[in-house]
Amino acid sequence: MSFDKLDTPADAKKLQKFQRKVAFVSAGGTFLDGFDLTIIAVAMPLILKNWDVTAGEQSMIVASAIVGSFIGASWLGNLTDKFGRKAMYIVDLLAFVVFAALSAFSTGVWQLVIFRFLLGVGIGADYPISATLVSEFSSTKSRGKSGTFLGMMWFVGAVVAYISGILMLPMGDNAWRYMILLGAVFAIIIFIFRLGLPESPRWLVSKGREKEAENIMYELTGHRTVIEPDTEKKYPLRYLFSSTLFKRTFFVCGFWFCYAIAYYGISMYTPTLLSAFTKGSLQETYLASSVVSVLGLIGALIGSNLVDNWGRRPLIITSFSGLTIGLLLLALNPHPTLAFLVILFSAAVLFANMGGGILNFVYPTELFPTSIRASAAGFATSVSRIGSILGTLVFPNFVAWWGNSSALWFFTVIGFCGLVISVALAPETKGRKLEDINYYAKGS
Repeated sequence: MSFDKLDTPADAKKLQKFQRKVAFVSAGGTFLDGFDLTIIAVAMPLILKNWDVTAGEQSMIVASAIVGSFIGASWLGNLTDKFGRKAMYIVDLLAFVVFAALSAFSTGVWQLVIFRFLLGVGIGADYPISATLVSEFSSTKSRGKSGTFLGMMWFVGAVVAYISGILMLPMGDNAWRYMILLGAVFAIIIFIFRLGLPESPRWLVSKGREKEAENIMYELTGHRTVIEPDTEKKYPLRYLFSSTLFKRTFFVCGFWFCYAIAYYGISMYTPTLLSAFTKGSLQETYLASSVVSVLGLIGALIGSNLVDNWGRRPLIITSFSGLTIGLLLLALNPHPTLAFLVILFSAAVLFANMGGGILNFVYPTELFPTSIRASAAGFATSVSRIGSILGTLVFPNFVAWWGNSSALWFFTVIGFCGLVISVALAPETKGRKLEDINYYAKGS
């Protein structure tokens, strides 16, 4: 099954318009992920100002959504392979709406932790669902750019979170509530646009529903195709750890785990770290933090435009090289200025997002068979969430024990580990059909 060759330019234009719609609507989910996970970092200085929050409670508030995303990715990714891409694609948005709103009206720390955890379940679910659907609807030529577009929109969401913080700061003590509530408003809009999308033909074929798949292909491409029954063996989740796929599984989980520790450990506390250098000015803190976030977005944009031309492998190796060097320079300076921190944080995040931060939406959906594609992406996401949890829980404690500079050595080592994994295991998949990538993986 392919979306690569069409009979007429009109058919091609019609299909490309639909593929753009799938990419944009799916990217709405990753936009929400970036917004909802970042907005808590933006809101945290105000929460600390209004509530009596201990260091441990602060870590729990920041980490709660990430812990929830671990559950959502591992559980709902598997359900996506069982019940379909479309059903879970719509349902998970409801969690964004309901629990973002409830988080905004929390009256205490533990209410906020619980509602953010449940919001995180929806966040975790959307990673494998959106990435899988985009991958299965994309043409071979543009699959990498479509997938990395999802990753790029995560960082758009992060930038919007900082802009929202700056704009809503004058609203007073409850400004943090309005910041969080805005996520529910965005989710309602995206939910409406998702309602009209069809099921993935590849998933329908994997379930023996060829006629339904043929009808969708006709609607999308403008010509009739006869789809043969799927002869690919249906694999259980444990096949990810077989001798055939273990290297791929280890690579995807390994590089994403390392990226998540470094990125979340630093980015979730960027406003808190920089506030010490802005003499308590939240306006200056948000502006400095937004610079870091914008550079991260630029890195994702650069990577998105290189992925289908330069290739996945050189991109991810360059990404971890730049991240590691940036963290090393930060660790070597025990008494940085605000300008130095902003420049080096920005450089580290730019390189990190250029590869590791966007290829986590590409590699997991390319390297595994259709029958377990969403499950594999969900498993990799859940492993990355463990890294995110470690980063958000470990970093503030390391800073308290050793100071900022010493704590950054930990993240430098993690970045180097990601580099080693990428050099040793990163495959090149540009220009290859999903079926071909997995055909050779099975040694056929």
